[in-house]
Amino acid sequence: MDRRAFVERLLRFDTTAGNEAPAAAWLRDRFEELDLETYEWTADPETLAEHPSFPDEPDLSFADRPSVAGVHEFTEEGPTILLNGHLDVVPAAPAAWSSDPFEPTWDGDALTARGAADMKAGLAACLFAALDLRDAAERGDADPAGRVVVEAVAGEEEGGIGAAAAAAANPYPFDRDACVVAEPTDLAPVVACEGTVMKRLTLTGRSAHAATRWRGADVLDGFERVRERFHALERGRDEQVTHPLYGDYPVAWPVVCGTVEAGEWSSTVPASLTAEWRLGVAPGETVAEVERAYEEALDDLAAESDWPFDQRFERFSVQFEPSEICSSSRARSTRTNRSARPFRRGWRRSGSTTPTPRVPPTAPTRATTSTRGFRRSCSGRGASRRRTTPTRR
Repeated sequence: MDRRAFVERLLRFDTTAGNEAPAAAWLRDRFEELDLETYEWTADPETLAEHPSFPDEPDLSFADRPSVAGVHEFTEEGPTILLNGHLDVVPAAPAAWSSDPFEPTWDGDALTARGAADMKAGLAACLFAALDLRDAAERGDADPAGRVVVEAVAGEEEGGIGAAAAAAANPYPFDRDACVVAEPTDLAPVVACEGTVMKRLTLTGRSAHAATRWRGADVLDGFERVRERFHALERGRDEQVTHPLYGDYPVAWPVVCGTVEAGEWSSTVPASLTAEWRLGVAPGETVAEVERAYEEALDDLAAESDWPFDQRFERFSVQFEPSEICSSSRARSTRTNRSARPFRRGWRRSGSTTPTPRVPPTAPTRATTSTRGFRRSCSGRGASRRRTTPTRR
């Protein structure tokens, strides 16, 4: 099979949210042609809604969004490894592209198309890695046990619909032992992933004409106080919550306000504001406890005598639990003072041959340790702490 032609055909499918089905059907046909045992499943919204880690997004669509898998079994007994990739891509604004985003173009070995990096080329690599292993076994150059699964899932960009469904209800007649998610990481193994929770802040103040602005309660003033309080909490968490793979980041667990909308007219004191926040969650923490910390910071601010605003602070969009592969001692050591430096040896820039993390905080990578935030996997092997890279969401 021509590998370039395979990737090109996969890229020509417009698999933005809700449009994965044609690509999934095409890929399942390819699995069958390659003599892989095929599986297909769709997500049950009620099952996923019951899980506290699944996104609170009422407009999320589940209909006609299949996920598919191809399986090769080497032996009935033995471990199962999943090679996972997602079919869906984020939207592409044609005006921002110099060519059709769904028509792949090559410049030497450089491939450009929507989803080429995130992550259809990675999904194709999963398939060809499985086929290479099968070929090696047939030649007698390898003797693998168990089975390999190539998994193509829907809805990753919206919280992990297909992978979450497979985690919640196993679509296979066998257990799964390990998973590699082929997100773009510059070939660095990612074994720890920061979690996130999205929160929407609404402030209500009191309007007034610009000529008598002192009679109003300006929500922008309230917003600045909230922002200052949240950044103070961020600094405190950066000192108190540690992880050896995130020690070199200037801010380990960032809080970011990505959107702010306030006011109705330039000559009126703004009386309403909506701000959307992204809160970072360290491996070893839970979304719920970090969410509570920021809610309590807001409650403390609102309890001050000079606070004239009404406020709401609610989840929206997606949230992800953090994940990591770790030793049992590492799992117990997350909440420590930074001076303790748990497991810092080997990650320091000086006096160590271990590479420092190579993926920047803004890299569009995901956890390779489990199925999109549904569990934190601890291997119990201290060796897994070496030559690894963290990532963010």
